[in-house]
Amino acid sequence: MTTATIRIQRDDEAALEDAAGGFLNAWKTGKAQDHVFSFSSPEQLFTVLTPKRWTLIETLQGLGPSTYRALATALSRDVKRVHEDTAVLIEWGLVEVNDDGRIHVPYDVIHADFDLRSVA
Repeated sequence: MTTATIRIQRDDEAALEDAAGGFLNAWKTGKAQDHVFSFSSPEQLFTVLTPKRWTLIETLQGLGPSTYRALATALSRDVKRVHEDTAVLIEWGLVEVNDDGRIHVPYDVIHADFDLRSVA
């Protein structure tokens, strides 16, 4: 099962430590680590993962590899807008394009991991 984790990490040093830890674990075990998508703020996260894009990901996971038109039909959305949203998700690595041009979500599970804390 392939898992992606979405995180909000305001601290660059903590993000680097997490990446280094994942690398060392992969080096020691020889096993690929889960993919981690780090965002610097909630604003950045919600700019990339809008509600429509989140729905797009969920729908595409259910459909499996699909054409843009088939995905747009399943979402009841305009193909151009679906293509624009998919381009953003491809840029971030949450969606990929197969060799045959079909789009798919390369993860079985996408896990969101972040806390909302008061500022002291």
